[in-house]
Amino acid sequence: MQDADGFRAADPEERTFYRELRPISEEFVPEALAVSGLDRDRLGVEGAEPERAMREFTDWVREAAAGAQPVMCGYPASYDWTFLYWYLIRFTGSSPFGHSGCLDMKTLYATKAGLPLRAVAKGTMPRELLSRRRHTHHALDDAIEQAELFANLMAWPGPSRRP
Repeated sequence: MQDADGFRAADPEERTFYRELRPISEEFVPEALAVSGLDRDRLGVEGAEPERAMREFTDWVREAAAGAQPVMCGYPASYDWTFLYWYLIRFTGSSPFGHSGCLDMKTLYATKAGLPLRAVAKGTMPRELLSRRRHTHHALDDAIEQAELFANLMAWPGPSRRP
């Protein structure tokens, strides 16, 4: 169903995209790698070439958008957007999202809830907005979880206000 803003919620598991990339440098943060659970040595052998993966991702985004303007959403958007945009520009020369097609769900919630950004954390959100999925730090799981949060935020009218 499409709302007045043109937003159309979809089953976040219906169409997915996932690739594990071959490392492009010997530099990395061991603590960040530990959170992901990925094996860097395995990725060096089995990981997708970034150029191919980013081209496949671009094609997937355009197909999924079906002619609409795609927007990358994240919580927080700044983390995933920085990585994604850099890789897209570096390996394909462009982004299907343009140079600014990202939306920060933390800011969206703060605006709808009438709260200052510094007062917002997932733990302060109404439970009905949050995904019921366990946060695994696996990129595909996290993307599905964030898609659910976004759909819930878009449908949420804001806090009920009493006169």
